[in-house]
Amino acid sequence: MSITTNQSRLSALLSESALIELGRPLYTGMPSSPNHPGFKMALMRRHGDMVRADGSSASNEIIVTGGHVGTHIDALSHVSFLGKLHGGADALEAQIGGKFAVLGAEHIPPMVGRGVFFDVARAKGVDVLDGGYGITERDLDDILISAGTSLEQGDVAIIRTGWGRYWNDPDCYSGHDSGVPGITLGAAAWLTEHRVRAVGADTTALEQLAPGAGHTLLPVHKVLLVDAGIHIIEHLSLESMAELEVVEFTVVLAPLRIEGGTGAPVRPLAVVVK
Repeated sequence: MSITTNQSRLSALLSESALIELGRPLYTGMPSSPNHPGFKMALMRRHGDMVRADGSSASNEIIVTGGHVGTHIDALSHVSFLGKLHGGADALEAQIGGKFAVLGAEHIPPMVGRGVFFDVARAKGVDVLDGGYGITERDLDDILISAGTSLEQGDVAIIRTGWGRYWNDPDCYSGHDSGVPGITLGAAAWLTEHRVRAVGADTTALEQLAPGAGHTLLPVHKVLLVDAGIHIIEHLSLESMAELEVVEFTVVLAPLRIEGGTGAPVRPLAVVVK
């Protein structure tokens, strides 16, 4: 088959598809987890500070951010349990030297494949799930049954709670007092059994956060990252995706390759056939 034929088929496919942004723009003052430093950007050189002989000028910025700010993906070095990382690596030894010798963000693979969209809020008939609501394996399985599809090994599971609607209100979005909806340990075990590649949500921590509890305990992170080696994607923007009312799509995701890092900013895209 010729390259021209392949290009024609790709062009035809793209013309029949919608490309949906699942990530959020990065800006100073956006919501972030209390466990991580926030994002800051400032212009270090402005137009007119230096003007070249031909009249041209340039501007540039400095960016300071944590690896788990904005739409990002967790590396397997992010969480340990009893001193061990995924696969049994010693966490203390691995972090000597100020970066992880194993399981760093540079090892998170780019992902191009099948995504499965679990719009739990829509399935429950609400715009936003209640703070602290625990999404169960039954909630997820019911969506698959209703759509007449399945979750397969290597898929990326994307879960909508509706909580992303609070993004522009950082205090509400953090949900310390109200709690934040998210998956339970049972749902995490169910996803692990299906051997997904990654799980993401439109919240700050993916998992269920009880009112007043904040980020004091994150057991789902331990199950997915340490036990199963499944990456977690947080702070997704899913309202545009919800409008399409689809379950299956193609996901395109490429993390920044931060050597020895525990997480990386990412710009995930959904390709949805119209």
